[in-house]
Amino acid sequence: MFALIPQTQIHAQSSDVDTSVLFASEVLLVSLDMIAKNLENGNLDGAKKLSKFNTEIFPSQLQNLRQSNSQITDDIHILLLDIHNEIGTSESQQLLDDISSVKNLLDQYEINSPDYGKTTSQILILVDEQYQIAISEDDDVHYQLSVNLINRSFELLKNTNYDERLSLEIESFMAELKTKTDNQDDFLSVGTLITAISRDLVGTETVVYNKTILYDTIRQLYQELLVALDSGDYVHAEELAIEAYLENFEYLEADIEKVDSELLYSLEIDMREELRDMIKNKQDPKRIRIFLEESILNDLAEAEQKVQSLGDSGLVNTVLEKDLKTMGDATDQEKSGVRGEIDFIRDTLQAMLVQYENGDYDSAYTSARSAYLDSYEFVEIPLRAIDPDFTLEVEFQFAELRNLIKQQADYDEVKEVAIQIKRNLDESERIVSGTGTLAPSIAFTSSFAIIFREGLESVLILGALMTYLEASRNNQFKKYVYYGVIAALGATAITWIIASYIIEISGANRELIEAIAALSATAVLFYVSFWVLNKIEHKKWMEFVKAKVWQATTIGSVMVFVMLSFFTVYREGFETVLFYQAMSGFAKYMEAYVGLGFILGIVSLLGVYYIMRKLGKKLPLRALFGLTMGVGAYLSIAFLGNAIRELQVLEIVPYTGLIGIIPRLDINIATMTGIYPTLETLIAQAILLGVYLVASSYVLILRPRKEKQLASLRKSRKITDDAT
Repeated sequence: MFALIPQTQIHAQSSDVDTSVLFASEVLLVSLDMIAKNLENGNLDGAKKLSKFNTEIFPSQLQNLRQSNSQITDDIHILLLDIHNEIGTSESQQLLDDISSVKNLLDQYEINSPDYGKTTSQILILVDEQYQIAISEDDDVHYQLSVNLINRSFELLKNTNYDERLSLEIESFMAELKTKTDNQDDFLSVGTLITAISRDLVGTETVVYNKTILYDTIRQLYQELLVALDSGDYVHAEELAIEAYLENFEYLEADIEKVDSELLYSLEIDMREELRDMIKNKQDPKRIRIFLEESILNDLAEAEQKVQSLGDSGLVNTVLEKDLKTMGDATDQEKSGVRGEIDFIRDTLQAMLVQYENGDYDSAYTSARSAYLDSYEFVEIPLRAIDPDFTLEVEFQFAELRNLIKQQADYDEVKEVAIQIKRNLDESERIVSGTGTLAPSIAFTSSFAIIFREGLESVLILGALMTYLEASRNNQFKKYVYYGVIAALGATAITWIIASYIIEISGANRELIEAIAALSATAVLFYVSFWVLNKIEHKKWMEFVKAKVWQATTIGSVMVFVMLSFFTVYREGFETVLFYQAMSGFAKYMEAYVGLGFILGIVSLLGVYYIMRKLGKKLPLRALFGLTMGVGAYLSIAFLGNAIRELQVLEIVPYTGLIGIIPRLDINIATMTGIYPTLETLIAQAILLGVYLVASSYVLILRPRKEKQLASLRKSRKITDDAT
């Protein structure tokens, strides 16, 4: 499509690095000058917008910039974040000094063989984004930034060396772009023009097109153009002419040039300039029709015929490049690297807090800077490709942390920002790692187990109650049982809403609320697990159920049946709300699997009820209760591990890292099991597991053995008494 100065493959990588350095430098110099001007004029909001723009743009080139000069890159990155964070809190002169420091550092980069065309294209893509914001939000700061970047693009184009045909097209497009932005035309037309210029500058297409259809599309657009002219609508006719050329013909140029470059040149001039000039000057529609049909359409047909002679190999399509990757779309090496860097950051932040609390502010600042530059910058590389907004949010938090340390702010303020960063470290790992397959499976199984375990007791009691009422011909009480169940389900739903609302509005205390919920769930699971354990024998369970049924039927009051069914269901419903609320804080991005587990659990409970009531089958209560007891024990241990870790993040419980001593689980698996490489979480879980093992051994082995021995003794005594 164009001819550039040849470059050898050996210098390709170096050229990419130099291009990134040139792009970042040019954009920063433009925006930094604007920030300085806004600060001098007292426009802090404008300066803040521009500084945020810098903190988004510079990291996008971070890998190549670090290859050029890692020290300069790190210093600039820190300064840009600090400038943004300190606008409005620091003196303007200090900010102006920082801006000068950034400019001096930019001058120290070595730029040997950049691709000026690619650099200009990248800048114009920024113009497209900023201009759209400017027009849609009536924002003068973004508008001026767009205009200044376009002006800088004109200067960069002087260093390019395209062939005559392409140079003429680019110059024509750039002049039109300047006119459109000066007139503040709509951003869609400006964006379309920038897309065309970028294609010419870099010589690639970013959209998949069936090029054989494009010829027909152009013809159709020209037919609509002629209809518009006949009706006197020259404005719409020009829009159609632009669409035919910029959004369709531009994708055909590379193929036409291969078969007939002179024909391509003729078509370009006719479509881009002659036809549009005729429409702008509102010439006679008949004259325009003749020119269109006898010149442009004839040449277009000839071009299509010649291109078809190349066959499919001549029609080169390139795949649309995704702007962002999906969550978890990173290599195994990147995921492993992110886990390692995050572990280092977490330990470094712990050390920083100790240093700061002890008044060693210099060491604390060094630790905070190291946590970001030596580690989080490497987390950013795969993270930014997935979620740049979140990446920038964490960058600002690191900048805020450094700023607070420099100001020697109150320890609680520093700790609060450190806590936010530590929370977002987990989120960073989730975004890069994705959920995988094992963690969702655990989430699904745990969700199923919760609702099945909680619902089983209700199903058994209600089933026994309904069966007894039918057998005793007290069917008139059955509807009151249903009333109680409905009321309990409604109360459970209200409880869920209230619990969710409390967590939602908890704000800064959200982590503490979640930790308390997890500890509460642990305590309740501990209790109900032993309650089930004590009734694991079928005989003991049936005695419990008969007692409940006898209590209701002997009193005979309808409210007794309502209240019995209500409390039977609501007690389990309340516990279910507590457990699911605790799980919701840890099963992030796995909510669908939790929902599926809940649905399957409900279906299974209905099956159990059907087996009891309709088929009259005897259920294997020992196996069912043994299973639910085991599930309850597992969940309580998982909840306890997560609760302790939440308290560690909040600096309420000490943190003793065991990285390298015990295996480091993926964040999603860790949250679903509660297993973290810290001494405190493991000790708490080991103690609880030990209690379960001892209690289970006593209830399932030792106590039955003693009862059997006592029964044998009674039996032998009775035989002896009978004999005497």
